[in-house]
Amino acid sequence: MEHHVPLPFLRETLLFLTLTGILIPLLQRFRINQVIGFLCIGVVVGPFGVGSFVDAWPWLSWVTIPRRQGVQALAELGVIFLMFLIGLELSLQRVWAMRRWVFGTGNAQVLLSAAAIGTLAYAFGNSLEVALVLGLVLSLSSTAVVMQLLSQQRTLATPMGQACFAVLMMQDFAVVPLLIIVDLLAKDASHGMVAQLATTAAVSVAVVGVILVVGRKVIAPLFRTFAQQRQSEVFMALTLLVTLSIAGATAAAGLSMALGAFLAGLLLAETEYRHEVEVTIEPFKGLLMGLFFMSVGMGIDVREILRDPVWIASSVLGLLLIKALIAAGVLKLSGLSWGQALEGGTLLGQGGEFAFIVIGSALSTGLLAAETGQFMLLVVSLSLLVTPLFARLGQHWGQRWDAAWRPLSSEGAHGLAMPDASGHVVVIGFGRVGLLLGQVFAQQRVPYLAVEHNVERVGRMRAQGLPIYFGNAARPELLHKLGLDKAASLVVTMDEPAAARRVVHNARQQYPGLKIYARSHDEQHAQELLQAGATVVVPEMLEAGLLLTAHALNSLGLPDGDVHAIVAAERLRRADYAL
Repeated sequence: MEHHVPLPFLRETLLFLTLTGILIPLLQRFRINQVIGFLCIGVVVGPFGVGSFVDAWPWLSWVTIPRRQGVQALAELGVIFLMFLIGLELSLQRVWAMRRWVFGTGNAQVLLSAAAIGTLAYAFGNSLEVALVLGLVLSLSSTAVVMQLLSQQRTLATPMGQACFAVLMMQDFAVVPLLIIVDLLAKDASHGMVAQLATTAAVSVAVVGVILVVGRKVIAPLFRTFAQQRQSEVFMALTLLVTLSIAGATAAAGLSMALGAFLAGLLLAETEYRHEVEVTIEPFKGLLMGLFFMSVGMGIDVREILRDPVWIASSVLGLLLIKALIAAGVLKLSGLSWGQALEGGTLLGQGGEFAFIVIGSALSTGLLAAETGQFMLLVVSLSLLVTPLFARLGQHWGQRWDAAWRPLSSEGAHGLAMPDASGHVVVIGFGRVGLLLGQVFAQQRVPYLAVEHNVERVGRMRAQGLPIYFGNAARPELLHKLGLDKAASLVVTMDEPAAARRVVHNARQQYPGLKIYARSHDEQHAQELLQAGATVVVPEMLEAGLLLTAHALNSLGLPDGDVHAIVAAERLRRADYAL
């Protein structure tokens, strides 16, 4: 009888899924940062934690992962989709709207931090190439940790929060050239390096340029063709196809797959399918990130801390202070008050998740010695662990500073000119009624955002430059992506009664204070929308009938005042409006 080989790393995969199912709800309940939680659990169950005792107690192999290779392949997949998600959030239009902060403040923070850290690394005996890589990689902060802390503190919409977001955006862009630099430095570090760097850089730029040009012409029509079925499975398949295809193309060109995934996300961010793709892959986002960070934790040998605890603690504290002071200075020069700058600096002081990617790449290519790489991974991990406490101290000090020096800092506190992302109108359904609303909003310079599930209509409207996206607005996740928490109102003009009712119900459940205006087909549909939570319902049949009635009464010679009174009385007599 033929023996069937089980799936490779099945035990490790089952253990990871079990831990994830237990961890994520617990971390959310106790408001513990998921990045920190997965790092810690990776340390505990990894080969340098409890997994190191498997030889003495074999039964521990069922609750630990004694060999890091058990999740390495899946972790690489997690890295790819982590980069894809970053690219998906970095719309070129969004970057351009915040260009002064992204390219001005963000560039200054990255370059100054890299220069300071790289100089220290070189002074401690590292080669010029290693010092360059360490300076650049440690200048980056953790997008996942900082964004979660900003959300918990409810400061993302403040000038300080928006400035930190702009800096993080620039850091995310910096990962791409940093990965290229690591690959280039690893290929030749002795002779002809300048020429080889120039040649490889030219090839890299050419490959990226071709992908961006071709991708813009292919991806949107590809999604438009296959999205006719309006099934989430189709979007998932297309997303995987685009991401892995472009990642494979960059790998074939000698670049990293992470770079290709980033480019795939950036291309999709420019299409009308961006929000639908985000919603489709949302359930897998936490899982893949958890897999990546747990794998990182498994590679951390905490015994290094016991060997030299003073040196480890000094390095972590030094990293936090250097980056915090530089970031605070840059934020202050960019227009924030001293208190806000200090608060933002402490938020950006830690090492970032991309340090694990870049250092891992440098280790695999031999550019970085194993001992140095392990030490840096440990420093970055510990900086992530202490960030919540460090940021809380920075927030306390910053608020006390501004309270004490309010007259001197009030002007700087309002100097940040960021695009206003609130007060817009969200229109669900962009047929005849929705298009009419959009035209009026455009004439009156009212910011609005439209969602439509008809692929062909979305394509035509996008070609005209209208702010319309493809998606199923009945999904609560998509409503969140549309920024309804900051919207002035929601207008539902959909043709399908059941879908319109679901949109109104979900919007009311998530945003109790939101003004919701809906269009209904008849009186029964209007009552259903009101019960679902609509603020005002306009039945199109009733309005058309009343308008025709008014014209007919005018033709009979009735005064306009009497006609308006009759129409108003008829409107009030019907239970179709909830004002």
